[in-house]
Amino acid sequence: MPRPTAAQLAYGSCTVVFSTLAMLLLSQTSSGLGIIVIALAALALGLFVAWTVPVPGARAARADRRVADEDRVPTSL
Repeated sequence: MPRPTAAQLAYGSCTVVFSTLAMLLLSQTSSGLGIIVIALAALALGLFVAWTVPVPGARAARADRRVADEDRVPTSL
């Protein structure tokens, strides 16, 4: 499993922090269970965002592989 990039960590962390604050402010909950649910939802959202951030090298590698496959010329012996 590849290590997460700095962009993935940054986007995921910011998502967790800001979504937690937003949900706590909007819900105005004061119960412990509500805070736990909001924190878990924010963590899940942060993981989703971090997981879907594109890795810069992956797109280039796929494009190089596709070009290499298209440049092959069939030969007959």
